Amino acid sequence: MTNWTVSLGTGSSGESQSAAVSNLTISAVATPAATNLLYPGGDGDVVVTISNPNSYPVTITSVQLPTNTTYAAGYTTSALTSAQTGCSGANSDVIWNYSSASSGSSHTLTTALTVVASGQAGNPLTVTLTDDASMTASAPAACASTFFSMPSLVGVTATGGAATATSSPATDSWTS
Repeated sequence: MTNWTVSLGTGSSGESQSAAVSNLTISAVATPAATNLLYPGGDGDVVVTISNPNSYPVTITSVQLPTNTTYAAGYTTSALTSAQTGCSGANSDVIWNYSSASSGSSHTLTTALTVVASGQAGNPLTVTLTDDASMTASAPAACASTFFSMPSLVGVTATGGAATATSSPATDSWTS
């Protein structure tokens, strides 16, 4: 038996391709219900789902908020379909906690949230954002016993790739 030495030819290579990038979707959700409820001069929970349409996990590390004069709209039920008379997005005085006069203020999450790839269990990820809604002391009385559709976030800071998934339902928050 003879052993012949075989080498690799110059320029030998392979091909790979990266996945496309799609935006996340953050939506209001009624279940589980918020535990810390809003009242004039107080803070309350916000419950959301985060959907990841990508074929890989995405980790969110911070959120960018609208201005502190962009108010939540009030509704009579958690379905957010019937407007609450006298408590609208024009006058509710319900805002994202720590929002500022400038749109896009960035707030780092206490714990990064990783949403698994599309089609996997745990996507969408349900998250309770603890005390991240705020109602000013001058909120109208019509906003009592009201469900709020929080103003749209301006953006998120997120990265794609391998990471340990966050279990649903999760709890998180941000600070100033």
